[in-house]
Amino acid sequence: MAHRRLKHVLNGLTPPPKPIGVLKLGDISYEIPASSEPSRLPHGEDVLLDTSNPFNLDNLHFMLQKYLLEQDIFLLSQPGPYARRLALTFCRLINSEYEFVALHRDVGETELKQGREIRAGGNLVYVDSAAVRAVKHGRVLILEGIEKAERGIMPVLNNLLENREINLDDGTHIVHPHRYELLDGTEAETSAFIPAHKNFRVIAIAAPVPPYPGYPLDPPFRSRFQARFVDPMGALLALQGIKDPQSAAILASPLYQKLRDIIASTQIASESRHSLDAIAKSTLPAFPQTALAKVTALLSMFPPPDVLSPEHLARLVLSIHPALIHSPFVAWAMLSHQFEDAGLGELGSPNLTGIEDDAGLLGYRLAHIDRVDERTASITFDSPSGKEVVVTVPAGPHDYLSFPFAHPELLSFVPSARFMGLLTSLLQTHALGWDISYAPPALPSTASCSTTLLVRTFAAVLGYELEDVHMYKELGGRELIMRRKIEDGGATSWEPSPLVEGAWEGRLVHLAGVDVIGSTAGSLARFSQDREVEIWEQKRIVRRILDGEEPSPDLSVAHPSFRVISTASKSLPLKDWLGDEHANMFFTVPAQPMSHAEEAHILLQTRCAAPVVETLLRFADRYRTSMTSDAVQKNRKLGTRALMRIARRVAQFPTAAEDLHVLLSRAILAEFLPATEAMNLQNIFEDVGIKKRTEPFNPSPEVRDGGVWFPPPSGPHGKDVKATFIPSFDQSQDPEGVSHVPHMDHFYDNSLQTGLMRDLAIDLEVLGEHLVLLGNQGVGKNKVIDRYLLGRPREYIQLHRDTTVNQLMFQTVLENGIIKYTDSPLLRAITLGRVIVIDEADKAAEHVVAIFRSLAGHGQLSLADGRRVRETKERDTDIVVHPKFRLILLANRPGYPFLGNHFLQVLGDNFCCHAVTNPDMASERKLLSQLAPQLSEDTILRLVAAFHDLRRAYESGTLTYPYSLRELLNLVRHMQAYPNDPLEAALRNVFDFDVYKPETISKLADILDHHGLSVKSLGMSAAREAAKKQVLDLKFEPKGDTSLTEPKFGKEDPDNEAHTGGNTWAGGIPDALKNDVPDHVKERAREMARQELARRLEELNMSAGDAKGYGSLLTAVEGHIAQLHDLLEHLAAREEERVWVKRQTDGELDDSRLTEGLTGEATVYKRRGMAKPELGRPQLKPKRIRFLFDVSASMYRFQVDGRLRRSMETAVMLMETFDRLTRKEKYVWDSGDSAVIPLVEAGEQLDIRDRWKVVDKMEMITQYTFAGDFTVEAIDKAVTEVAKFDADDWFVIALTDANFGRYNITAEDLQRVMNRNPKVHTALICIGEGAEASWIPKNLPGRGYRVSNTADIPAVLRSILSTMVDR
Repeated sequence: MAHRRLKHVLNGLTPPPKPIGVLKLGDISYEIPASSEPSRLPHGEDVLLDTSNPFNLDNLHFMLQKYLLEQDIFLLSQPGPYARRLALTFCRLINSEYEFVALHRDVGETELKQGREIRAGGNLVYVDSAAVRAVKHGRVLILEGIEKAERGIMPVLNNLLENREINLDDGTHIVHPHRYELLDGTEAETSAFIPAHKNFRVIAIAAPVPPYPGYPLDPPFRSRFQARFVDPMGALLALQGIKDPQSAAILASPLYQKLRDIIASTQIASESRHSLDAIAKSTLPAFPQTALAKVTALLSMFPPPDVLSPEHLARLVLSIHPALIHSPFVAWAMLSHQFEDAGLGELGSPNLTGIEDDAGLLGYRLAHIDRVDERTASITFDSPSGKEVVVTVPAGPHDYLSFPFAHPELLSFVPSARFMGLLTSLLQTHALGWDISYAPPALPSTASCSTTLLVRTFAAVLGYELEDVHMYKELGGRELIMRRKIEDGGATSWEPSPLVEGAWEGRLVHLAGVDVIGSTAGSLARFSQDREVEIWEQKRIVRRILDGEEPSPDLSVAHPSFRVISTASKSLPLKDWLGDEHANMFFTVPAQPMSHAEEAHILLQTRCAAPVVETLLRFADRYRTSMTSDAVQKNRKLGTRALMRIARRVAQFPTAAEDLHVLLSRAILAEFLPATEAMNLQNIFEDVGIKKRTEPFNPSPEVRDGGVWFPPPSGPHGKDVKATFIPSFDQSQDPEGVSHVPHMDHFYDNSLQTGLMRDLAIDLEVLGEHLVLLGNQGVGKNKVIDRYLLGRPREYIQLHRDTTVNQLMFQTVLENGIIKYTDSPLLRAITLGRVIVIDEADKAAEHVVAIFRSLAGHGQLSLADGRRVRETKERDTDIVVHPKFRLILLANRPGYPFLGNHFLQVLGDNFCCHAVTNPDMASERKLLSQLAPQLSEDTILRLVAAFHDLRRAYESGTLTYPYSLRELLNLVRHMQAYPNDPLEAALRNVFDFDVYKPETISKLADILDHHGLSVKSLGMSAAREAAKKQVLDLKFEPKGDTSLTEPKFGKEDPDNEAHTGGNTWAGGIPDALKNDVPDHVKERAREMARQELARRLEELNMSAGDAKGYGSLLTAVEGHIAQLHDLLEHLAAREEERVWVKRQTDGELDDSRLTEGLTGEATVYKRRGMAKPELGRPQLKPKRIRFLFDVSASMYRFQVDGRLRRSMETAVMLMETFDRLTRKEKYVWDSGDSAVIPLVEAGEQLDIRDRWKVVDKMEMITQYTFAGDFTVEAIDKAVTEVAKFDADDWFVIALTDANFGRYNITAEDLQRVMNRNPKVHTALICIGEGAEASWIPKNLPGRGYRVSNTADIPAVLRSILSTMVDR
């Protein structure tokens, strides 16, 4: 006790730090203490808030109150820099040191408590996190982005917040200072207890959830804070940053005042909406927090003209509010009305299609660029009024690409007016001091936006060293800033990421594909907005060093020339990432696609004939217009790069101009389009005048003259085609690659695969393209590649669901406690110039396959260990891409039944695509004749014809399995090897998989019988018949001496009973029972089946006639039901698909965290678990689907074409499919016909009798209804009703035979009702007279379908539903 009292007295005698002054804020006075470590004080004087602003003062007054009450503060603010700058301004005001943590979804306990490092000599040390340093030294801890931290992370700090206590990994315990004073001497002297500093405070910052995306607050965590909501209007005005007279003067300009009023009114309107508006998706979103600051800066530096054109107004608005790029057009129209009412004129198109001049923001044009000194440039802009504006900007150290361009014709690009307007906008944004975001257009498919070219030209005209950093999904927030490093002796340390290194060196850092890392990009907000960031072990990049401040090894400053430009991969919907946070981090320059004329000019430079170019562009325009936002995520976009690939081929092989149908179909993978989209595509081909030619015959290739000769194809169109010669690979260029040359036992030449090999050879060797080969299973993708390579070394990687990006880059090895990396097959192929085959590309996650995009497109790849893959060596550690390196990706066709990932969306147009199909009949016959010369030609012909019919049945939906060449080859091999086996036995090898699918077995029997391949039985019957087969002998003849002199014979059973098993009794099951089932047993089985049917019909209150009628409808669509059911089941399962969840405390060792494992961290494991939804994604809810069936009088009157019957079959298909789903809550559907008659209510459970009543009702109504049509009214009502429900997605699909001309139904009428609610996806199937309206697919691209053959109705509706739902 005496020791404790003495310690307390001594502590009281220790003088506190001398105050440096007294702060008076309102009615509060506070003595400001001196700082013990000035390097931890705020350093961003020029971005701190104005303390003369009443709004800021009010917030600071509240914070000082809470600080003096020793309470922690929670600032709730819309995304943006205001709350952070408020916290830092407060720290500067009270002269408090601070620690900062930017939270993101990868933050764990290590980042909040203590990390571990291995020092030289193998010693393990613990390194305090920012939170621990703050509590030890009495600093303010700023936690930004609370809403981004995953559940369970922030409660780590609960005890620290409540009691100022926390247990640390190094064995020490931080305790409340009052409790520490009560410890006796022994406890205190052990140093296991450390007092929390009395000045320690926490300021947490988060966006309110909802309306902003994020995780809700943990109640115990929330209860420990005092909340302060930051008024968005006050924050908008406070961030304007008026620091000079010129900026102050702009506040009086009419344009500024009108823009300010529009921004303010939009903000107020967004706050007063009804709760239903939250899910309407058509409301006008509030402007980002930095919108006024951007407007002020832009108008101050570039005085605006008196009048802005609608197009330039649109570009200005999208620059400060980029979320409008992807907002519904209704929101854009609402904003345009506000601009008109304010006297600014209407807004142009949000697609920026009307800007055809070379002007940038506010109509300014780039005049010239001059170097001022080593890192400074002078840019001169011409204003619309004719005045010059000269701006001094940071620049790079390299030589400039002089502007104006001395010889534009010698440039590697075309400086079109559009391109120069965009480049001017980038340079204006750079002059304002902002980082740049080049945001892609919202249109699903467009011409090129020149993204990469713009970035490179921007760097060239200012002499920047460009650092491309390619994003991939596995990148965490910490990896964006720094990465682990292991020294030669095994010690661990950190090294800067390319982003931080670029900041120090003053580079232009290009964040390519920033959309794929989602909300993690938000962890860079402070770095982007304030040029400050926390790095490792107390080190910090600050905005500037304070005047007179002593140098500190912990502080560094970003180079003034440092800039970031972000671009998107265009593989994700804009709404998933282009929100407020992104808008506040960057100054957005909205992308602008090439015009028709500019794209034509680019294509003509390939020396392709002008008529061919014009045809290509007319097709591309129609195709892009028809593509919906749903389809673009899965289908080929047909960008400018794809058209250039076709133009280059036609330029080098002029006869290919006759094959535009083939080349375009290949580019968009027409072979694998759903039925509905294939119909639209055929309409486009017809409208453009591109005809399909008869397939020529391709003679077998010849290996001679040091290469491969592909003879010219024979046929009516092949007379002008010359032979193609491809030189063989020179093995002296890669002598070690001999062991990597693929071995092939045999290959049977045929026309189709010879033509495919020739096309692959031209693309790979002549045009230098990388390839994607897609096809069904067993069509010979690997065989064709191996056959073509002819002595060329090949690397091979097979992907699977667990493949990671790191595994593609290198293999990790731990030797003697030191981690070493071995180059993967991919890096070997890059270095040595080999072909690498990436098999099963559709089985890995999309973000894994995405790394091939930049590699194929630009020869670039960013490795996790800091190395870079580049086309030319720029740094010592760079890996140079060998000019012979080629990528070949193999995958199954998209869609059912393979159900792989939609990896094509992440590859862009950087690969040349080839659809690999089963050979045509002639090719297949030739191949089989070579394989089985002993089989008769007649048998081979029948087998080939039967398998072609089986494949057609699959395509039409009546069979669910795509029978391939592989099955046919195996069947023929069996028949060749065992000619005495009956055909039934050979067929069982293929068809026994379907033994429990009677409808499939029945269809198979019909097809086989049609081609004269009569078999006695298939399926279960065939299996039973096989049991009757007499196996004559079973002998084993051992070699050498045996110890037995005679065989052992079992005991005879005097009662002659049957015995099975054991070795006591002779005999067994009688042969009669073995060989046959007695007739009375069979008859009894049939009687049981009849009785069960009768009982079931009685139970359902159905007659035998009802059952037969429903059964006939069901049988007709059984194949469609199976496919649709499997697809919907797969989608429901995929939503709950398990992935590798990282940073776990148990499971499998995560090779990407081995370094952390060496230091002793616990969270170095991964295990399979449910994929966590992306931050901001809505919780999964049911999908609401409404089907509309036309049961008007005309359906009955004209049922001679089968329209009513097919509609009834379609209804059965839907009812049966949804009834069979195991997760029925995933899809809530209903059905109706006219505007008032319901058929099936939402959520209604129907048994067979009820389902029969529905289709019976459909038929009955058509007989008694009057002439007329309610198509428009029914769609209108359905869209309104289905949108009322809270759902994950909304769909309305209508089927009608309306005679549009007779009932005066126009395209505008249909567009109005189908577009009335942007969130509801609609589709219209027109049959009968409706199918005669040729304007349907043109006016409703991707949503209106003409079905002339009513037999196709079930297949078309299944295709529409599959495409809509699987997005």
